[in-house]
Amino acid sequence: MLLGLILVWYYFSLSKPLFNDPTATVIETKKGELLGAKIATDGQWRFPETDSVPHKFKQCIIAFEDQQFYRHFGFNSLAMVEAISENIKAGRIVRGGSTITQQLIRLSRKGKKRTYFEKLKELLLATRLEVGTSKENILKLYASHAPFGGNVVGIDMAAWRYFGLPAHQLSWAESATLAVLPNAPSLIYPGKNQIRLQKKRDRLLKVLLERGTIDSLTYTLSISEKIPQKPYYLPQTVPHLVDRLAKEYNGERVQTTIDPILQKQVNQVVKQHYEVLKQNEVHNMAVLVLNVATREVLSYVGNTPTDKNHQKDVDIIKANRSTGSTLKPLLYTAMMDKGELLPEQLVSDIPTVIAGYNPKNFDERYSGAAPANRALARSLNVPAVRLLQQYGLHRFRDELNAFEIKGLKYSADHYGLSLIVGGAEGNLWDLCKVYTGFVGTLNHYEETSSEYFTQEFTEPILLAGKKPDFGKKTQQKSVYGAGSIWLTFEAMKKVNRPQEDEAWEFYDSSKEIAWKTGTSFGNRDAWAIGASKKYVIGVWIGNADGEGRPQLTGLNAAAPVLFDVFNLVPNAKWFPTPYDDLVEATVCSTSGFLAGTECPKKIQYIPISGTRTKPCPFHQLVHLDTTKQYRVNSSCEAIANMVHQSWFMLPPLQAHFYKTNNAEYHTLPPYRQDCIKETEDRMDFIFPKENTSVYLTKGFDGKTNEVVLKITHTNPETQVFWYIDNHFVGVTKQFHEMPVLPKPGKHIITVLDEKANELKRSIEIKQ
Repeated sequence: MLLGLILVWYYFSLSKPLFNDPTATVIETKKGELLGAKIATDGQWRFPETDSVPHKFKQCIIAFEDQQFYRHFGFNSLAMVEAISENIKAGRIVRGGSTITQQLIRLSRKGKKRTYFEKLKELLLATRLEVGTSKENILKLYASHAPFGGNVVGIDMAAWRYFGLPAHQLSWAESATLAVLPNAPSLIYPGKNQIRLQKKRDRLLKVLLERGTIDSLTYTLSISEKIPQKPYYLPQTVPHLVDRLAKEYNGERVQTTIDPILQKQVNQVVKQHYEVLKQNEVHNMAVLVLNVATREVLSYVGNTPTDKNHQKDVDIIKANRSTGSTLKPLLYTAMMDKGELLPEQLVSDIPTVIAGYNPKNFDERYSGAAPANRALARSLNVPAVRLLQQYGLHRFRDELNAFEIKGLKYSADHYGLSLIVGGAEGNLWDLCKVYTGFVGTLNHYEETSSEYFTQEFTEPILLAGKKPDFGKKTQQKSVYGAGSIWLTFEAMKKVNRPQEDEAWEFYDSSKEIAWKTGTSFGNRDAWAIGASKKYVIGVWIGNADGEGRPQLTGLNAAAPVLFDVFNLVPNAKWFPTPYDDLVEATVCSTSGFLAGTECPKKIQYIPISGTRTKPCPFHQLVHLDTTKQYRVNSSCEAIANMVHQSWFMLPPLQAHFYKTNNAEYHTLPPYRQDCIKETEDRMDFIFPKENTSVYLTKGFDGKTNEVVLKITHTNPETQVFWYIDNHFVGVTKQFHEMPVLPKPGKHIITVLDEKANELKRSIEIKQ
């Protein structure tokens, strides 16, 4: 029974695992290259246990600590006898006879006193360890947990700390230096103990020479190498990614998808632009690079190399910020996908007030009407807001749920129509995921002969070896069709590039990129997201504390970074046309609508659902006299003498702004004097907008300024009569602007032209 109890104790005498110390979080590339690490919770630089002991270090540690390592069964009786003899003669412990296995046991028992009784325990536990595991595993455990001076534990960390290299790249001299340290870790101290440390290292190298492990030339070169003079810092290639992964994989060795060469190049780009941006007191930036095919994150820059006063530790990639105009491509795609918008269809760009919301374009100008693709390329706010109202705010908000943008937490009513121009929040991670899903839809549609995947908008991948789950193949689109996405990308490809890239189309080697900028209200956030067939790159620039800065825009600040990063990745061909999701249609070459009977026509690819849109409403057949200077009708001209001509005519307010930007636009000619004129809608208000409040302001002289009312008329020479609450105010001709100073309160503005055409508008005056 006693023997049985002893055997049971012997079997369970070792704790499993042998070491339970906290370890550092280590972030590596697929090939094991160190990208960064976070210290263990106990303040020790202790890497997770190594997978293998480098050959040179193994030879050195065995030669120095335990030359009979592969021959004993956990202890070396001869070495122990010699050590006891020397210690008795000296009257104190001057030498240890411990094997590597015994030293490993002592390390696991947290430095018990070096007494003979403790030595006996170590001996028994050492034999138990030899029974339970292999020699190679014992070496790995020892190399992983041996002390190397200060708070450095393990060969992997020691190699980086003292030589700035991974352990397997150490020279014989460097390996020998580290091999002698566990025996006397206090020797490694910058500026001290240099001679003692070098003597111990050289004696070990001499042993290696005598044993034939190294040749004489290697020995001569090795003893000439200097002892480390200063500690090295660990690589900090992806510091914010280290912090991110440490929360989920604390104390683990994690291999990531990061491309180390690209990451270092992107870091340099960020640093260069940061040096310029900080002159404008812009301190923070984030860049994300994704591989579309694998959804792997190739580069992750969470912030600039700024200081703690400017939140350098904040990972902006995960931070929710105002999305600016980055959601506009989604709306344009959605409307084309549903057959409610064509690629070049004219959309209204005029002063607009919707339920008290007054959107403005970035330059506060209006074009009257703009082709949808050009409105997207120019990132016009007013057309986007009007299209969102037309499409349906709640409808669009519900569709956005498919993209799982985490910053979009609230209902459509919370955001209102400002949702499309920066009223919502999102982060760089999610926005890049959406754009990558669009690219993936196009690529897979081509690769699978016109099929889709059910989970195209899957999360980007950070961990090496992980594969994306695109779901199942299907004939049904998951969100939007390939044709609509391709047409949207075609529009985004034509966005005006930063100044240095303006002539990109003239170069055969230039990259074709669909890209979008965004700028939030108050110049707080600058975005630029670009997509090629193989890569999606996203850039955010601003201040983490939300402070806006002049000239901080997507085009001025973020776009140059975007194209500098795109220059670091290989070029790719443009997306092939997804013919199966498009149809050739006859459209009006002027308005972009489906061609009516009176339109100039051209053939264009449109989404299949686009064939349901209405024909062009802006072309009508007009009847002119033989001079083509006047309109006529049957009251004044014989039909045989009339010239019938198609005429492009916009509504008055659209025409007012459109003709200032389009010299080829001509208003309708007047009727000839002998004709009976037809009644037409010929006027529209420019200011005030419907149901708005206008505040009376005072000038520097203290006097209240007048309010200037404005209308547009298709025939400027016509006299217009102005009334406020049925009280005559005045008359205008050619320039229809009327300065008035009404009393505070609600008023009705009425305008009447010579032909009895009338307009009314409500206004509230406040002081």
